[in-house]
Amino acid sequence: MTALSVNVNKIAVLRNSRGGAEPDVVRAARTCLDAGAQGITVHPRPDQRHIRHDDVIALSALTRERGVEFNIEGNPFAPPRPGYPGLLELCASTRPAQVTLVPDGDGQITSDHGFDFIADHARLRPLVTEFKALGCRVSLFADAGCAGLAQAAELGADRIELYTGPYAEAFAAGTPDAALDACIATARQAQALGLGVNAGHDLSQDNLGLFAQRVPALLEVSIGHALIGEALYAGLTDTVQAYVRLLTAARS
Repeated sequence: MTALSVNVNKIAVLRNSRGGAEPDVVRAARTCLDAGAQGITVHPRPDQRHIRHDDVIALSALTRERGVEFNIEGNPFAPPRPGYPGLLELCASTRPAQVTLVPDGDGQITSDHGFDFIADHARLRPLVTEFKALGCRVSLFADAGCAGLAQAAELGADRIELYTGPYAEAFAAGTPDAALDACIATARQAQALGLGVNAGHDLSQDNLGLFAQRVPALLEVSIGHALIGEALYAGLTDTVQAYVRLLTAARS
């Protein structure tokens, strides 16, 4: 079965919009795990707009206690600054099961593209080595149809995470086939190179079933924005359980 890792960034957005400690990010993560999620994802950014350093520490303790995957996403090239020690230091202090490297700039609202593995190869190589030395599984954010997957494998990465924004947009427009075929082809190419395949961005209950049915050997999906939005209407427990059922049905 494809694992569901719930991204809890949006819980932190709500908390930070008012100040204080509510809604509680750790409580929300615990609720997701109780409902059947197999992991928790966070994407701390240097501007601390949502998940902060102290959240990463607290969620690391929770996931370790529960024996589930903790996945930290981030830009490995972003330098440390006050309140943000840098992605490598965050991983050194928490030792997550997985780190997902994403090439997002400080000004981006959300991640919107994968690495250029040919251009970024030299800069990524020492960083992948350092994250691997911490015991982290390393996943690299990748566009469907991207060039240079062989270089990604040569870096020593364990997985790619397919950027599914274009698929979600095409699905909403009623024309998902070309975008889905590109994801399938890239997944197969990655797997032939020895890379596992994760996926994430704008996946929802509407579009996940088809994607999970068609993309071969999909190991994990990371879902946050849509899931938290849907949970406002249906409740967090029921929404997580609905995603778990979708993923179970897709592989049955």
